[in-house]
Amino acid sequence: MCGIVGVVSSAPVNQLIYDALLLLQHRGQDAAGIVTQQERKFFMHKAKGMVRDVFRTRNMRALPGNAGLGQVRYPTAGNAYSEEEAQPFYVNAPYGIVLVHNGNLTNAQGLKAELFNTDHRHINTESDSEVLLNVFAHELDKSTRGQHLTPEAVFDAVAQVHKRVRGSYAVIALIAGHGVLAFRDPFGIRPLSMGRGADGAVMVASETVSLEGTGHVFERHVAPGEAVFIDLDGKVHSRQCAENPKLFPCIFEFVYLARPDSVLDGISVYQARLNLGETLAKRVVSTVPPNDIDVIIPIPESSRPSATQLAHLLGIPYREGFVKNRYVGRTFIMPGQGVRKKSVRQKLNVIASEFKGRNVLLVDDSIVRGTTSREIVQMARDAGARKVYLASAAPPVRYPNVYGIDMPTAEELVAHDRTVEQIREIIGCDALIYQDVEGMKRAIGSLNSKLDGFDASCFDGVYVTGDINADDIARINEARIGQEDALEEDTSRLALPNAQDA
Repeated sequence: MCGIVGVVSSAPVNQLIYDALLLLQHRGQDAAGIVTQQERKFFMHKAKGMVRDVFRTRNMRALPGNAGLGQVRYPTAGNAYSEEEAQPFYVNAPYGIVLVHNGNLTNAQGLKAELFNTDHRHINTESDSEVLLNVFAHELDKSTRGQHLTPEAVFDAVAQVHKRVRGSYAVIALIAGHGVLAFRDPFGIRPLSMGRGADGAVMVASETVSLEGTGHVFERHVAPGEAVFIDLDGKVHSRQCAENPKLFPCIFEFVYLARPDSVLDGISVYQARLNLGETLAKRVVSTVPPNDIDVIIPIPESSRPSATQLAHLLGIPYREGFVKNRYVGRTFIMPGQGVRKKSVRQKLNVIASEFKGRNVLLVDDSIVRGTTSREIVQMARDAGARKVYLASAAPPVRYPNVYGIDMPTAEELVAHDRTVEQIREIIGCDALIYQDVEGMKRAIGSLNSKLDGFDASCFDGVYVTGDINADDIARINEARIGQEDALEEDTSRLALPNAQDA
């Protein structure tokens, strides 16, 4: 889950890209990067940290040009702690290409071996985005055969990328002296949209909120398997480059990841969450008598629309019982249980008067590891709640995600191989109510009849690309655990007092 944006304009784009990345900051807080093009030269700045911290005035002044792209990153593949793996990535041939990527390649290791042994290209990091860039660069070199670059040659290269690459990928690339390319995997797992400004500028971005928030009018979503090439005059060329594209967007985007004011693949994220609250109401009634609930309280932020609709349908007062510190990152994104546990009470504080002497129904968007839920339930009890019920607008998360969301190993998922009653005991609530998988799919799918389905793999274990087995998941998890071990080691070193302080 990264956020990406690309722009072609008749005016400087550095501030525009910066503003767009701020609107995508929720999609990644690990690193940020921008590259711009002036004439045929790229200007790049990237580093670990939030957008506002990575880019200072001096950095912005050093990003001239009327075309460019940017990314906010949270890592799901590669080395999360290496500044070298912040995006964009660059290769100098053919033409000079920079690329940003949202998603996760499931065959990155095999591709890396192919690139070295057959394509004779060098990969210098552990990032699957660098692998993707080099696959595209190799195929573009083949499709142009040393000739002048045309949109058709670009599309031919993308078609070959689709044949070689597996997994999820929404991609934006800038080709020196030619324009911006955007394309999406044949299943449309990760989102990508396009809009146009009043001055003719064309922007592509992960979410529509990034378009609208920068003064661009949304035109359409990039289709699964489609490639869009925007030349430096702002003319848009497009072609379907996949042989059998189908639209299976990631359902977790609607549950949690995307901003509620975005529209993804024709579906309002806010309306999707209202619908989840409506279907959740039926589950609540079958588990807890409504007259046994005094108040419904959301666990901010993503659960608010579902909780609002749930309270409305059940006729139970809706109250805000938690105040969120907006300057602490999302806890399920934070690698390392030690860091995560410490952050929960820093992230949320209770309004005790809303809990004291009441039976409360807490509503969350989803429950992943259960550590945060357990802590929040205890906070409600400490604030004086008589009974604490917990409802999840999403079904139990039972399986790892391999398409670009930092879902942990199966063993870390609180719902893996456990009954709802066993989960309830671990979390410590008086009743636990989950959405059901089919109800979730119907609630969101009803908003766009043109979808072929959803990637709901973390809920139902069905991996839509059809190429995932137990060995693949074990390999991905092994790499992820290595990253977390490295972070724990770094964190423990940072926590040691130095000799002078001692």
